[in-house]
Amino acid sequence: MSTRDDIPSETMPVLPLKQVVVFPDVHTSLLVGRPRSLAALEATQSHAGLIFLVTQRGTDRKEPGPEDLYEVGTIAQVVQTLRLPDGNIKVVLSGQQRGRIAQWEQDSPYIRAEITPLQTTCEHAQVQHLTRTVKDTFEAFQKHNRDIPSEMLLAVNATEDPSRLADMLVDSVKSLRLAERQELLETLDAGERLERLYRALQAEIEFLQVERKLRKRIKKESEQQVREDALQRQMRDIQRELGEKEGQTEIEELNAALSNKSLPAHARSRAEKEIRKLSQMNPMSAEATVLRNYLDCLIDLPWIETTGQAPDLISANDVLDSKHHGLEKVKERILEHLAVGVLVEQMQGPILCLVGPPGVGKTSLARSIALAMGRPFVRLALGGVRDEAEIRGHRRTYIGAMPGKLIQGMRRAGSVDPVILLDEVDKMSSDIRGDPASALLEVLDPEQNHAFNDHYLDLDYDLSKVTFICTANSLSGIPLPLMDRLEILQLSGYTDRDKLEIAKNHLLPKQLEKHGIDDTQLTFTDDALLQMALGWTLESGVRDLERQLAKVCRKVARRVVEMQTDPVHVTTENLSSFLGKKKVDPDLYDSAEAVGFVKGLAYNQVGGCVLDIEVAAVPGKGQLKLTGKPGDILKESSFAVFTYVRSRADALGVDADFHEKLDFHIHYPAQHRGVEGPSAGAAMAVALISALTGLPTRLDTAMTGELSLRGRILPIGGLKEKLLAAHRRGISRVLIPKKNLKDLEEVPEYIQKALDIIPVDHMDRVLKEALATPGVTRLFATYTQTEENPSPSP
Repeated sequence: MSTRDDIPSETMPVLPLKQVVVFPDVHTSLLVGRPRSLAALEATQSHAGLIFLVTQRGTDRKEPGPEDLYEVGTIAQVVQTLRLPDGNIKVVLSGQQRGRIAQWEQDSPYIRAEITPLQTTCEHAQVQHLTRTVKDTFEAFQKHNRDIPSEMLLAVNATEDPSRLADMLVDSVKSLRLAERQELLETLDAGERLERLYRALQAEIEFLQVERKLRKRIKKESEQQVREDALQRQMRDIQRELGEKEGQTEIEELNAALSNKSLPAHARSRAEKEIRKLSQMNPMSAEATVLRNYLDCLIDLPWIETTGQAPDLISANDVLDSKHHGLEKVKERILEHLAVGVLVEQMQGPILCLVGPPGVGKTSLARSIALAMGRPFVRLALGGVRDEAEIRGHRRTYIGAMPGKLIQGMRRAGSVDPVILLDEVDKMSSDIRGDPASALLEVLDPEQNHAFNDHYLDLDYDLSKVTFICTANSLSGIPLPLMDRLEILQLSGYTDRDKLEIAKNHLLPKQLEKHGIDDTQLTFTDDALLQMALGWTLESGVRDLERQLAKVCRKVARRVVEMQTDPVHVTTENLSSFLGKKKVDPDLYDSAEAVGFVKGLAYNQVGGCVLDIEVAAVPGKGQLKLTGKPGDILKESSFAVFTYVRSRADALGVDADFHEKLDFHIHYPAQHRGVEGPSAGAAMAVALISALTGLPTRLDTAMTGELSLRGRILPIGGLKEKLLAAHRRGISRVLIPKKNLKDLEEVPEYIQKALDIIPVDHMDRVLKEALATPGVTRLFATYTQTEENPSPSP
């Protein structure tokens, strides 16, 4: 093959190429169909059959311009042209020499440019040794690649010019990308091109060796599978002849169930593989039993089955109103969630978490959501769960392995879009078996749960269509990473009026039906129901109220069985004859004043409560003792209170060294054990000052607020529940932090009217409102500060 290295710079037509790089010393066959390219071929007759071949940078431009083409290309000689019936031209070109576009002349009717030929160099120190090495490598490459003809190997071995050798070998290396081929074309040093080609040939040889090993292994496995299938058919034929198996075999049953089941490709492939494995096992082996259970689980699981029912907002609203009284904000958020599901194909949004005290209807509300959506409901109880395998399942290597609670719940639901209630997520714990709360992070993240992987199932399972609802009594038991994935909906405790409506419209009809009696045999007055809620229950929810109703229904049911047919009408006068004496004492103290005793307001997992605080000062050495099982934060708050009282000793009119002469005992009565939080700081300070100074406190007053070391009253949480507890206890005055005034909008108006709510922002104001009138007058006569300047004097 001869080349023309003496081509002078001249103007010639340009032929843009798509996805092709033509090298010198190489014959190339091209199919030309673009109008400007056809015109460029016709123009070669006036340019001694020469044309400049240059590669197009992209393939999206049908008529490329100068900016769409590389600058370096190949000057080629037109060897032969053949016009095809469809108007295109097949042309054979012979690469002559590298060239660079020096100047563009025209782009219509064809591209024409001034081309400067480029001379190749060979500056490599060991070019002869490199040439022999490349030839030997190409010979080894040809042995692995039968697509390369032997004539090509002869031509390569006969070539001594390094530059020509490099250009000849480029087309044989298929792994080179277009950009790499263009770089080789633009590289003028032949030694550098040979080095690159040597590395590319070595990579091709390694790839071909791996590919050959893979083909051999696949062929061997295929032959083995064919042999095993033939043997299995023969075994079945022999068993039929011997009469050992009649009717449909277990394997055939599994195959039939699999053929009738809609599965994604990865699950079907796994099932088929496991069925083949099972067919080769001894049916009596333990491993076969494990495998059968696995296949039953895999086939029974819903993979693409849906309810196919869009939520109806009108019927959903009716269901929520008929099943639950109040909870307007929660119902509104649920209807908004359902409305989004109507507008989009897949309802995927935040995970709702219902947080509130026991008995307010969190679980029944989740059940009503499923009913309103027309979807299956599955409840998973997570209280006390401490094993991660309860969420992710056990690996099949363990004896008695089973899927996690989620996969079992999906199996019971029978569809991929049920409503799953994760009940009591705040009651989970962790031990050496893992942290189930951390395992829930993947489940409750919409960006991850489309590929949930259960250890037992060992397949990606889509949970993104599931509507998850969580419940909790307190946020303190939920880890922060898990809480970040939840949208918190607070369910407050019920007011007395709410309990009356719930008892009349929901609890009483339910208990009448449950006990086999009707409303002609048992009736209640509204006052009786209200008195039952106030005198026999002390709760934020209505669970205990329902028990009391059930108690009355049982007594009436006995009368009906004993043929006492007179209707029973329960009023406030005869209520105690059914329920016995009242369980709730309206107050522990009859007097209007007490020394060292204060009523605080607290909020715990069972709702709001009135926290009785007793303080006694006795001779001692300054020890501070707390009893009644207060929480850690409450203990720390008591130390802050004690330090504040010491800092105000002069203003209180007591000795500055009182803490060295007296011991203080702070006691919380047993009915409110386990109360946590700093919101009792102001109440403890009042009780401590009362015990220290002997000044009585007002027992018609309760208070809440965190106390800082400077005497500031800081805001608290759970204001609504605390005010409801104060109202249930019969308290008339409540001191609250001034910064909590904005939270009063959540408190029913009649509760606000029934209570004298006094906002405070400093301990001085608390003492004025909490101490009895004589005590206040005596105490503040010794104060050297005023409310406008509350800091202690130096």
